[in-house]
Formats: sequence, C-alpha cells, structure tokens
Amino acid sequence: MKNVFKYLKKSRLAILFIFILLVIQAYCDLALPEYTAKMVNIGIQQSGIEEPVPEVIREEKLNTLLLFADEKEIKIIKENYSIIKNTKDNIKKYPILKEEPLYILNKDIKNKKSLESFFRRALILDSYFNKDDKVKDMILENIPNSEMFQDKSMYDILAILPPESKDKLLNEANKRINNIEESILTQGAIALIKEEYLEIKINTGDMQTNYILKSGALMLLIALISMGLTILVAYISSKVSAVLCRDLRDSVFNKVLGFSSTEFNKFSTASLITRSTNDINQIGMLTVMLLRIVFYAPIMAIGGVIKVLNTNTAMTWIIAVGIGIIMVFVIILFIFTMPKFKLIQKFVDKVNLVSREILSGLSVVRAFGREKHEAKRFDKANIDLMKTNLFVNRTMALMMPIMMLAMNVIMITIVWVGASHIDLGNMQVGDMMAFMQYAMEIIMSFLMIAMVSIILPRAIVSLNRVNEVITTKIVITDPDNPLNFDSNKKGLVEFKNVSFRYPDADTDVITDINFEAVPGTTTALIGSTGSGKSTVVNLIPRFFDVTDGEIKVNGVNIKDVNTKDLRSKIGFVPQKGVLFSGDIKSNITYGKEELNDLEIDKVLNISQSSEFVNKLDDGVNSEISQSGKNVSGGQRQRLSIARAIAINPDIFIFDDSFSALDFKTDAKLRRDLKEITKEKTVIIVAQRISTIMHAEQIIVLDMGKIVDIGTHDELIKRCDIYNQIALSQLAKEEI
Repeated sequence: MKNVFKYLKKSRLAILFIFILLVIQAYCDLALPEYTAKMVNIGIQQSGIEEPVPEVIREEKLNTLLLFADEKEIKIIKENYSIIKNTKDNIKKYPILKEEPLYILNKDIKNKKSLESFFRRALILDSYFNKDDKVKDMILENIPNSEMFQDKSMYDILAILPPESKDKLLNEANKRINNIEESILTQGAIALIKEEYLEIKINTGDMQTNYILKSGALMLLIALISMGLTILVAYISSKVSAVLCRDLRDSVFNKVLGFSSTEFNKFSTASLITRSTNDINQIGMLTVMLLRIVFYAPIMAIGGVIKVLNTNTAMTWIIAVGIGIIMVFVIILFIFTMPKFKLIQKFVDKVNLVSREILSGLSVVRAFGREKHEAKRFDKANIDLMKTNLFVNRTMALMMPIMMLAMNVIMITIVWVGASHIDLGNMQVGDMMAFMQYAMEIIMSFLMIAMVSIILPRAIVSLNRVNEVITTKIVITDPDNPLNFDSNKKGLVEFKNVSFRYPDADTDVITDINFEAVPGTTTALIGSTGSGKSTVVNLIPRFFDVTDGEIKVNGVNIKDVNTKDLRSKIGFVPQKGVLFSGDIKSNITYGKEELNDLEIDKVLNISQSSEFVNKLDDGVNSEISQSGKNVSGGQRQRLSIARAIAINPDIFIFDDSFSALDFKTDAKLRRDLKEITKEKTVIIVAQRISTIMHAEQIIVLDMGKIVDIGTHDELIKRCDIYNQIALSQLAKEEI
C-alpha cells in the first residue's frame, strides 16, 4: 500500500493545506451549537442579558446591594462603576435620571469574576431579605426594643445592626445560597437585573431582539465560512485524487510497457485493463474520502468530545454507549463484506475477459452458431458479479437504518436525561440543545467513517491489485553498464547452444540451438506446428530470455546491451499483423516519425501496399480503426511489413508474415525486399516452401531441435522432414 501512496508525496503541501482547512471548518461547525445555546439561554431566557452584572443600576439599588458587601467588594464596585452625568444626551437615553442618580459599568472592567460573584450573591440576598417576612421576624427577635423597628425596612435594620449580628445573619444566608447551583444563581441574578432595567425604563425587548439578530447574523457568517471551506476542500481533494490516479495510470502503463512475455503470462490482458481503469478509479474515490471524511471525522469527534465535556459531563456516557454500538456494527460488517469485495474485483476481471473474447471472436462465434453458448458464458460471469454485488449492497444497506436508529435513540436518551437535569437546575435548555448538537456531530463523524467503510474494503483490494502490478519484478532488464555493438559485425546474429523453457514449464521448448545468420543472406526456419520456430525468433529481440546458452547480435550478447538499442536494430514483423488506431501514415511512421512522403511511398511500394492504399479516398491519411479491423488480413500484413522496412534496420525478422498473401503478391514482395536487404540480415519463419526455397540457409526444426541446416536443394536430398513438407505443398517438378 505504501508503494501506491508514495505518489501522494508531490501533493503533500495540498494535503497539509486541506488538513488546516478542515481544522478551521471543524472549529466553525463546533462553534454553531455554542451560539445556539447562547441564543436560547441568553437571547430568549435572559432577554439578551449576558452576565449577572448590571450595566446600569440605580444609586438606591446599588447602595442596598452594598449592604451585603465586604470592604474588598465595595472597593471593586467603586472601581468598576461611575455615576452617569445629567447631560442632555444621557437624560434622553435614561429619562429616569431626572428623578434619581444612575451608575454605569465602566468599559474597562477589573476583577470581572469577583464582580460577577458579588452581584450573583448580592442580588439573590436582596430578593431573599426583601420578600421573605419570616427573615425579618427572625432578626427582630434577636434585637432589643424590636417594637421600634417594626415599621422599618429590612435594609434600615441591616444598616443599624451591630457588625457581629450582621455578619452572623449574612453567614446564615450565604450558607443557604452556597447550596444552590451556580447556574440557578446566575439565572436568578439575571432575572433580578432584568427587573432593575425595567425600573430604569430600559426596553429589554429591544435588547433581546438585538442579541438574537446579532447572534443569528454571526451564526450565518460562520455557516457561510464553513460552506466555503467545504467547497474548497472538495475542490483540492478532487484535484489531489485526479493527480494520484493520473500518476498511477502512468506508472502502471509504463510498467506494463516493460513487461516481457513472462509477466504478461502472469496477468491477463483483461485484468491489466481492469487494474488500470476500475481499480485506479476505486483508489481515487478512496483518496477523496480520506481527505474529505476520514481526516475530518476525527477532528470533529475530538473537538465534539472536548465541547461536550465543557457542556455537561454527566451525560457523556450516552455518547460513549452510542459510539460503542456503532463501532461493533461496523466491525461486523467488515468481517462479512471484506472477502466479498475481493471476489467482486475477480468477477469484474472475468466479465471483462469473457466480453473481450466474445467481441474479438464475434465472427467465429457467428460462423459456428455459438451465440447461445457464448451468451450463457457471459451470463454466468455477469450473474456471479451481480450476486456478489447484491450481497454486499444489501449488507451495506442495513448500515444506514441501523445507524439512524442508534442516533435517534441517543437523541431521545439525551432529551430524557437532560430534562431531569434541567428540572434539577443543573443545566439550561440551551445547554441541552447544544449537547444534542455536539452528540449529533460526534455520532455523524463515526457515521461518516462507517460510510467510508463501504468503499474501503473494495478500495483496499484495488490498492493491492494495482500495487501487485507496480511491484512486479521485471525479468528482462537492462544491464547497469551496457556494452556497445561491434560495428564490424553489423547485422550478424549468432545462436550458441541456446535452450529455452517457459516459466513454470517442466521441459524445454527449444534445445541446443546453434546457427549464424549473416548480413546479405536470408535464413529461413521451417518445421511442423509447435516445433519452436516463433520461439527462436522471439528470443532475438529479448521478448523472452534464454534459459541456457547465449544469443549475440552485432557481436555482443543481447543481455549485455540496452534493450531499446537492441530492438532499434531489428525490424520485427509478428505472425499476426497489428495496426493501431489512427491513419495509415501514423502506422507506417510508428518506428520512425521523421519519414517524408517520398520515403513513405517507397516502403508502400516495396511492401506491395501502394495498390490498395492509392485506391482509398484519403490515401495514406485514411483512417485505421482499432486493431486494423477495417482492412483485410493481407493488407494488415503488408502494412506491418512496411512499418518494419521504414526504420531501415540491420536485421529483418518475418515471423510467418507472408501467410495471408497470395502467391503473386508474395513473389513480388520478396523480389522487392531482395533489393533493399542486400546488406541486411533476413530471418524468415514460414510454413510455405515457396516462400523460403531461395533462402541461402534453411533451418529445419522438429520438437524444438535443429534437424538439419542447408539450402533447398541440399535439404531435399538429405532431410526427410523437409522433403515431406515440400512434397505436401509442391509437385515434384516444382521441387
């Protein structure tokens, strides 16, 4: 897997940027529940009053509250409050200034916590002493001549009480207050501040509206930022994924270009196509998921847990239980679906293989009336894939309803438990709403990871399949210090005690092959089917490496030179003419792009292709379809020969390349070839005696061994196998 993801190194800055953006996005998303809580708690329940500290207070009220303050608290009050001057603007803002003085909180607040603590306690004590007549009766019982204080207010009584009695009284009251939750004290103090504002004629409705509008606008801005970050992350992650897929396709394709026939035997063509397309697409989807979800989910989960712990720790067990249930379910899904995802990719390979075989051999299928048989074969491969996909999809389809059920149960549990906490005064409604949102975000994080688990098993299989291609060790490699060809032995091909067996085979295909093909001569190989003719010529360009012995080209062992240099010396025409989509010109100039029109006409004439090319409307610019399906077999062979002639190599290899040509065209082609190959080495594999009977050297193969070497006349006289082949094709007079 690391071999695949090393391709992400070039995108590491983009990935780091994505991570930073996701952190910011998570911060924005996690901030919204907090603002929701404040909007409910402060905006709705507290009428926009944020702190239990009055911004404006009447002098009379402040003096009353100072009765409950010690010397330190009195000093703090005086530092933080200033009397409002009776200016025209201030009277307009606070009409009550005409009747009584007001104090305003300074902008630069000092000892804010001590200030909050004082007002929280003092406002509650004020309400306690002001409204509870039993407290007054209890105090009067302990005062001599209490009859004279019956008409006095509680505050007059507190003002004249001896310090010891006052401290004792306040201590008793503080004990009762200390048993009350701080959140309840805060709400109570804010309610009393609201009453004070109403006494001052401050419009608390406007305060509430302004706070809600301000908070709502801020929440909208945060949501817009989060949306923008989401779009940006999606764009960058998609680009990173696309670059990764491009690099992987390049790597796989370049690796496959270096494959010898040994590696191609390990991977089928259909499988290599699937790995280069479908599997890499799966990796691309996984990359996007990793960057957008797998990175984001843990950030959200960790941030959500931190926020939850700051909101209410008493209900965290609900989230822990919910996450545990979700994780157990995901693990069970993995256990059941992982083996099936491996099967899916194999069945995709099978469908591709069967489709490719049927479509490639459609004419044969029709000729033998095997349409129903091939339809059944395709249907079986298709149904196997369908059944496996259905199992996986049905199993994964269970995920969403179960996850939603778990999430809804968690929400109901939070409301149930949260309601009891609200009833006890341990939390506010807004806090419970925020807790629900945080819980939702934490669970959604795990749900997102669970959703990734749907694609993850298949993507892991695809990763392994692509990695298998990339890490495949190529058998045929260039030497570290390649040698140069011997210019004095240009075109010379030497086989010395060459034996070869295919990988994993038990016996040799060819054994102890010895011969030389010298420039200016034609060497022909003939023999029965399976005698090893094509194997011999495939060893020269190093499509395979010999098992024993050595092959020399231009005086140097082919294993000691660069394979590209070796193949540039060889004009190879395979048994089956292969053309590429494009036009005739692009196919002829495939090995040498700088050919001019005169040179193209020349190779077309030599290969006997001019006759049919000139009849086409666009000539050499005529379109060639995929695999050359729009030209005949003989035309494909002639264009393949033209392509080999065009590069003007030292060595020509024709692997049964004249089989689709009629005798007349064959004779013309060989005659014209003779003119351009006077100083070249020509090696021909043929089935027809007429094609090779004028060769200077004919090698007869049987069961992978050389039976005899000689000219046509020599072999007719002394080689029974050659004689039998000749008699089966020609009359005695022709022989």
